[in-house]
Amino acid sequence: MTVHLMKVAVGCPDVQTLQSRQRRFAKSGGGIAHTTRMWPKRAEEILAGGSLYWAVAKSLCVRQEILGLEAVTVDGTPKCRIKLDAALVPVRAMPRRPFQGWRYLETSDAPPDLPKGRSADEAALDAMLLELGLM
Repeated sequence: MTVHLMKVAVGCPDVQTLQSRQRRFAKSGGGIAHTTRMWPKRAEEILAGGSLYWAVAKSLCVRQEILGLEAVTVDGTPKCRIKLDAALVPVRAMPRRPFQGWRYLETSDAPPDLPKGRSADEAALDAMLLELGLM
């Protein structure tokens, strides 16, 4: 059984900011990854094809495939590095209230990928319209 993670892209007003931040990190030799304080208890399920769904501007609008989990030490503190595929896959926008850390997302609750040609910004706009009840 596969399970996914959700994470707020803190300080990213749009998907392009998230993407450029990840590219800068990758150029520094770290690859595409996100480092977090806690190790997921459901790691086996995550590694069975899970993705990290990013909440940007109060909606889940893109995902990245999780390639692996790695134990690292940052400033003497043990942490978990979530290795990610470089591709940001746009998904149907799903409004989300802000939250701290990451949350599990069951496959049945995960938003579907957008058809080819649709951008993540269009998905974010859809989410905003849904939240306002205009769509």
